[in-house]
Amino acid sequence: MIPEVEELEAGPPREVALENAFRKAAAAAARGAAGPVLGVDTVVSIGHRIYGKPRDREEARATLEALSGRAHMVTSGVCLIEDAGPRTAVATTVVEFRALADALIDWYVHGEEWRERAGGYAIQGRGAALVRRIEGDYLNVVGLPLSTVLELAPWLLDGARR
Repeated sequence: MIPEVEELEAGPPREVALENAFRKAAAAAARGAAGPVLGVDTVVSIGHRIYGKPRDREEARATLEALSGRAHMVTSGVCLIEDAGPRTAVATTVVEFRALADALIDWYVHGEEWRERAGGYAIQGRGAALVRRIEGDYLNVVGLPLSTVLELAPWLLDGARR
């Protein structure tokens, strides 16, 4: 279920990701989602500057240029709502981009993979060509920090809700 909520777009990245994850989970729970509800939100940032989902090719290019040759943070807020109430956690991964030549940015933007992606890239696809290194959870950069989810819901491993 993709709940329609107003997402924060500015502020401390950790707080923004947590609040957006909570809003998504709460909206899905309010719509009657059965069982536990998981909400996740991922933001890309340098300092307090958040690079959201680019609206168009020009914004995608500007985002990639801003991230070029620099390290940035990928922060995911996770909110699990169960009978006992909501619980939250945060995953953070450092991603360093290579210095991106104009031709590489053109190639990436032309491929349209940046659409609907925080920070304007998808590391699991063509975006891997942009990355020099990562430090932390790769799956967090993909968009679902599984180890963080399992910290909140270890019962997922045995299939039985506790």
